[in-house]
Amino acid sequence: MDQVQRAEPIATPGTPWPRRLPEEERLPGCEERLGYQFQSEDLLRSALTHASGALHRLASNERLEFLGDSLLGAVVCELLYRNYPDFLEGELTRIKSAVVSRQTCARISAKLGLADFVIVGKGVTNTPTIPTSILADLFESLIAAIYLDGGYQVTKEFIERQLAEEVKATIANGDGDNYKSLLQQYSQRHHGCTPDYELVKERGPDHAKEFLIQAVVEQRQFEPAWGQNKKEAEQLAARNALIDMEQRAAEEEQPDSSDNTHQQEIE
Repeated sequence: MDQVQRAEPIATPGTPWPRRLPEEERLPGCEERLGYQFQSEDLLRSALTHASGALHRLASNERLEFLGDSLLGAVVCELLYRNYPDFLEGELTRIKSAVVSRQTCARISAKLGLADFVIVGKGVTNTPTIPTSILADLFESLIAAIYLDGGYQVTKEFIERQLAEEVKATIANGDGDNYKSLLQQYSQRHHGCTPDYELVKERGPDHAKEFLIQAVVEQRQFEPAWGQNKKEAEQLAARNALIDMEQRAAEEEQPDSSDNTHQQEIE
């Protein structure tokens, strides 16, 4: 699936409906925005058809939305599993929930300007703004349509292309856990200081540079972490420091078994 230059999207959540495109421009325009050319125009048309614009419910995109939701979750789960091998199950679950949320789907749909192509009944467009639910459903139904038309691999590539930045932002901004904030609170509470972050190494060309950063607390250096930008690397470095410090604290709190044995012998 070749990526193509997309036209500037028109619609965003909370803004008025875009102008209605002529029928002959709808499908080609949508394909251009998606960066994918369908073999089946009927499948694409079904994905664009909201229940209000369909002759009957089975002709709408509701069934495609059901399939697309599952495909989206599966691809994101695999992406997180492969790219973040040190993250625990709970962390992966929180990140995945944010990335595949209805709000995220609607935001991506708006970014692509997909509301330009949706087929709805006249009554729906009487609302002053585009319902977020329509944008989210549209994104998921188009994922399913791409899958049925072109297979899993092209669908996976499409999803990863659209959501890669969402995953990075979720981790860097702490939507799962704000590790930098947590480390700062922990350091101030237990050590009376704030952490520093040191650049250890960088690699790659200027347009795709990666950074290795370590957290430092009271001159103690913790395991560094790579990130595709400094903000992401600092978050992951803070996570490494938190895990290390909390594990050490837990070990220090455990009673010494030899002391217990000695006490029992005295008794």
